[in-house]
Amino acid sequence: MIKFGWAETDITPKQKIALDGEFFERATDEVETPITVTALAIEANGEQAIFCSCDIVVITEELVKCVRERIKSADINKSNIIISSVHIHNSYTYRRKSPLKKSPSGAFHMLGAFMPEDCEYIPEVESTDVMSPDDAFEFLADAIANAADAAWENRALGGYAAAFGRAAVGMSRRVCYTDGTAKMWGDVDTATFTALEGGNDSGIEMLFIYDENQKMTGVVANIACPAQVMEQRSVISSDYWGKVKILLREKYGNDIMLLPICAAAGDQCPRDLVRWVEPETPIKDPNVIRNNPKFRRADPSMFDVKGTWKIGRRIFNEIEMAIEEIDEITLDAEFKHSARNLSLPLRRVTDTEKAVAENRIREFFKGRKVLNYMDSAELYVHTGTLQRYEVQEYCNTVEMEIHAVRLGDVVFVTNPFELFLDYGNQIRARSAAAQTFIAQLTNGALAYLPTKEAQDAGHYSAYVSSGYVGYESGEHLVSATLDMINGLFD
Repeated sequence: MIKFGWAETDITPKQKIALDGEFFERATDEVETPITVTALAIEANGEQAIFCSCDIVVITEELVKCVRERIKSADINKSNIIISSVHIHNSYTYRRKSPLKKSPSGAFHMLGAFMPEDCEYIPEVESTDVMSPDDAFEFLADAIANAADAAWENRALGGYAAAFGRAAVGMSRRVCYTDGTAKMWGDVDTATFTALEGGNDSGIEMLFIYDENQKMTGVVANIACPAQVMEQRSVISSDYWGKVKILLREKYGNDIMLLPICAAAGDQCPRDLVRWVEPETPIKDPNVIRNNPKFRRADPSMFDVKGTWKIGRRIFNEIEMAIEEIDEITLDAEFKHSARNLSLPLRRVTDTEKAVAENRIREFFKGRKVLNYMDSAELYVHTGTLQRYEVQEYCNTVEMEIHAVRLGDVVFVTNPFELFLDYGNQIRARSAAAQTFIAQLTNGALAYLPTKEAQDAGHYSAYVSSGYVGYESGEHLVSATLDMINGLFD
């Protein structure tokens, strides 16, 4: 028999916080929708797993370690705690350390040798009344640990039903041009535009959890798109997943839980770059600003609240339809949990690439007295290159933790990357499971893992500054993940 337990912890701040996920600084105490941590505990056949889904941008190794240390339940195997983010950009900035232990947390320490003494950085946000990154870290670690403990304590006999649906949510956000380059958020209204680099996946993997009386207690939903409609806005928001939760509770009761999981979606976004619809009010990121854009009859702005409701309703409609079609609840099934540590080669920088980065930084600072947020985005590419050159002097590999959890003919697999969609497709296509849930940005924050096509074409998400490993590691990750899945089904 299988036991399931749910818990939800509200992490909506009571004070102003710095928002994570953009190159420009944002701080706010304005709440568009509450943000939460949701936990689902599963136990059967002597095995256990606790899934935690968090409305924050990433889950660092340091945060995972701290959460596990704060678990109170003595009978939880702490290594079975799986913590994911839905990668929203409207939540806490918290303390981070590089997973490469000797490396400073940011790349801007590299500027000391280049930056003139009379040049200063002008911040966008005054930080005097903003929660510190250290305090945010401590708050989140407590909240996630409390949710995991509560879910474990709440476990009771129950059942589940798996289902599948489709909704237009994620689309490719990398644009290819005739010269062989590509650009994230690139403008397509040009004769040099050739194609969107990647595909998209409209599938929704769903798992419905029931109590012993066959009353539904919660929903697990896996979609290949980060929750980033509101990413440019200076508000606290759970984005489109918050709207799904509102709609679920209106229909099925306030005690219904939602565990959202972001599948492989490093090159995906909730915007149609071909049918471009302008933001309702101006945004700051120069990469997504369009000059004299044409009118398109398409979705509402996917930079604003209307967009979150549009996507939320699409997802909810599919969930509702799937619930109505459930004709059997499984009360007993094989349940297995496997975890392993994986070592992948560090993506390296050549002497030539280092020299180019140094020259670009020198040129950048000629005659410059002031830096602002737009400059930080430009410098990110070159300072990241120099930082990698420094790191590779003592480090050859990147270590990570990955999981595979089998429930009947369903499997959940994890990785710590913003994993490009192609790798997720390869895993699903070759998986031994009838249904494969993929959780990216889980138990680690190793940034982007691009495809060879993206790496060759360049730009953000494919720069060496954008991640710790290159496309060769994508092949290793796919192979290791499939080995784990197959091992659970042998």
